Amino acid sequence: MPLDILTIGEALVEVMRTDIDQPLHAPGPFTGPYPSGAPFIFAAQAARLGMRCGAIGAVGADAFGECLLDQLQADGIETEAVRQLRDQTTGVAFVAYQADGARDYVFSLGAGGRLTLDMLLPELFEGLRCFHVMGSTLSMSAEALNVCREALRMALAAGALISFDPNLRPELLSAQEARIAFAEFMSAARVVLPTAAELLQLTGAATIAQGVDALLAENPDRSIVVTRGAEGCTVFTANGAASVPGYAVDEIDPTGAGDCFDAGFLSELLEGKSPVEAARLANACGALAVTAKGPMAGARARAEVERFMQRARTRG
Repeated sequence: MPLDILTIGEALVEVMRTDIDQPLHAPGPFTGPYPSGAPFIFAAQAARLGMRCGAIGAVGADAFGECLLDQLQADGIETEAVRQLRDQTTGVAFVAYQADGARDYVFSLGAGGRLTLDMLLPELFEGLRCFHVMGSTLSMSAEALNVCREALRMALAAGALISFDPNLRPELLSAQEARIAFAEFMSAARVVLPTAAELLQLTGAATIAQGVDALLAENPDRSIVVTRGAEGCTVFTANGAASVPGYAVDEIDPTGAGDCFDAGFLSELLEGKSPVEAARLANACGALAVTAKGPMAGARARAEVERFMQRARTRG
């Protein structure tokens, strides 16, 4: 059966400090490992919403790799293209939280940073409905960028809808470098999911309106969803703009909220919902994502998300 959604990128586990304001440079307790990696958090949420999902990436042949693979298999995600590399260890992100909401990271990408052309199994693209790419993946290396470009060509040939979340990582690529690296994906995307800052940086526009106009002039059929964190998002299409408020929740762990948002939006869009309707469920997925410790722990099944939307209070 063809996949609804295919994604590609960095496979990781996350190990986090147990308390607030515990620096990474000093001895102290950690908790984890938690399965992670932005594309894989995205895939887990989409699968829990009922989408048939696949993912492309790599882990080591070690205990951390088994941690991630076990979760993917539990969620029913197609893992044929998730390789176990015996010469590398699974990628790890060490995370510390600060009282002001900021996070400090130490990354060891290991196998998580490896993407190769032989991972692009043709059968994953046959009948594919949606291909979702993140800028963090494109920023890993020249090899990863080239593999993703070939995956994009295969997805376009299959007639898939292309979705792109810039997920800018300034420590990996400057805004100017990202503009060049991301150009092919931005141009192909019918769904673009940037923050306001990412939209301005990638279009070179002075205002959000100018950035949106530039993207719609290139392709009037696309949806541009400018995310605003806890406040929700604004949906821009050729028919106009709509602000969609977020939901009020108590934040425990913000990691993965944007990935769950993306999954919620695309899942609803593939179900035939309008971009504004899709944004409402996406906001709910993003809000629920922050209410549990662990990047995938807050990703909920569709029935739970819909119950939450019925009872939860929106912001503003």
